[in-house]
Amino acid sequence: MGSYYHFASLFLLCCFITVAPTGARKLTALVEQQPLILKYHNGALLKGNITVNLIWYGQFTPIQRSIIVDFIQSLNSPRAALPSVSTWWKTTDKYKSGSSALVVGKQILHEAYTLGKSLKTMHLLALSKKVNGLNSINVVLTAKDVAVDGFCMSRCGTHGSTRVSQGKRVIRSAYVWVGNSETQCPGQCAWPFHQPIYGPQTPPLVSPNGDVGVDGMIINLATVLAGTVTNPFNNGFFQGPATAPLEAVSACTGIFGSGAYPGDPGRVLVEKTTGASYNANGVNGRKYLLPAMWDPQTSACKTLV
Repeated sequence: MGSYYHFASLFLLCCFITVAPTGARKLTALVEQQPLILKYHNGALLKGNITVNLIWYGQFTPIQRSIIVDFIQSLNSPRAALPSVSTWWKTTDKYKSGSSALVVGKQILHEAYTLGKSLKTMHLLALSKKVNGLNSINVVLTAKDVAVDGFCMSRCGTHGSTRVSQGKRVIRSAYVWVGNSETQCPGQCAWPFHQPIYGPQTPPLVSPNGDVGVDGMIINLATVLAGTVTNPFNNGFFQGPATAPLEAVSACTGIFGSGAYPGDPGRVLVEKTTGASYNANGVNGRKYLLPAMWDPQTSACKTLV
């Protein structure tokens, strides 16, 4: 029922482990990467104009909401300076023909924690159904004090689909969930803006918007949005089993700039006045750090810098 994204820190650990011919594990300094091919499984992709509806569950400040809204608006804005968020997103155009133009639609605030502060997948599905519409992605965002089943244990975000009635028709609707990990597991879901739980202990980067939790959410939101448009119904582009697929961005976990290796995000840009690390410019003067995306033309993880 959807795709799950494991943290970068697990990637950092696993990349130092290989399996010996006997089946026993052995540690190595570096593992030669196998060719990375995301196979197309002949399913529908999300192309054309797509409305992104935001369901905010819990307490988010207006500034936090604006950071995320500006990011989504940046995906298709040609106005930002290079390297830009929209340049990063254009790689999704190469997954079959046609672009995926995301625009912000409705926003619903659930600040009263009506479903409590410990949510299960069924609660995320119920929240995602608060908005119905064709050609849309419903994004559920949970605040830092909301626990979600599997959050921090095995995932930082999810995407999947549900079936909804549209008149006499039943259509498949895409949904996304991303949580704010600031107080629960920043070492897992907000790396490289926080020390990782596992792997090499490199100094954390300074987050570009001054909010480790929300800047971590941007990384995970970017990951699941790219996965949603290129593999919305588990029969698009991915590598591995459909129950735990490596997708457009999750196949490139831990890579943010050139020269990246396990435990090091790679060479990125640094804002002189604040020391903040970023690799993409957005609208309204925003800066973001975005993960690498697999490029179908080169069969390699592509970074902006």
